[in-house]
Amino acid sequence: MDNLRGAALMVLAMLLFALEDMLIKLLAVDLPIGQIVGMLGVGSAVLLAILLKIQRQALFTAALFTPAIMLRAIGELVGTIGFVTAIALIPLSTASAILQATPLFVTLGAALFLQESVGWRRWTAIIVGFMGVMLIIRPGLEGFSWLSLFAVQGVIGLGVRDLATRRVPPETSSLQLSFWAFLVLIPAAAIMMWFNDTTLITPPPSTLFYLGAALLIGIFAYYCIVAAMRVGEISFVTPFRYSRILFALVIGISIFGERPDALTLLGAAIIVASGLYTLWRERRVRGVAH
Repeated sequence: MDNLRGAALMVLAMLLFALEDMLIKLLAVDLPIGQIVGMLGVGSAVLLAILLKIQRQALFTAALFTPAIMLRAIGELVGTIGFVTAIALIPLSTASAILQATPLFVTLGAALFLQESVGWRRWTAIIVGFMGVMLIIRPGLEGFSWLSLFAVQGVIGLGVRDLATRRVPPETSSLQLSFWAFLVLIPAAAIMMWFNDTTLITPPPSTLFYLGAALLIGIFAYYCIVAAMRVGEISFVTPFRYSRILFALVIGISIFGERPDALTLLGAAIIVASGLYTLWRERRVRGVAH
């Protein structure tokens, strides 16, 4: 039952994240990327702080300074900046397709840093999956855009976040994790704007709705994915992350008029197939071990 609940939470989170991505891309028409990151950080942190107070949970605890949570916050920071930048600058369908490599990166990281056993079949699937990423990015070819590397940054950062989540103390709530992660975005956004020499822009009235909706949807989505990773078995819940690419394709085509080419679709299919195979092998190996 926990696995089914975790899977439902993951699919819901992916739908909500795809909608949030759409709103962020709409915001990027009028606002600089650093300001978007900062506004999302401030708004989300404030709303989460209110929820924590309502539930009588502490805003800050000693667990905040444990290595796992600090590493998780860094991963969230790097991943969010990378992916928000990618959403703003490249097609939504392309950014989302590259993001599907995150579970492969998590498997790779678990093998290298968490001493989890990964056989040659899963190593092969990881390599094939990253080849799918190369098909989308196309380094050295005519269709290459260095801006797509921001999506790769997103994969690395969010992968580190998910790996670190496995080592978070169980007494730390999902709301607390979410609050701390969004709080870190605020100084990061200020640094981004200083580094890029951009100034704050007063949001046009039309963007205020997008911002408010993005905040509410993003918070709920973030809470759902953290809860999903902690409620169900990782190997069962994670495959449902791939539903995001379907939602992103529908939104990209219907809202932004995107037309993903054959190589992008092929690369996305390879990434998803490799990830699903990797997770299937993980479940099978663990089943045999037990």
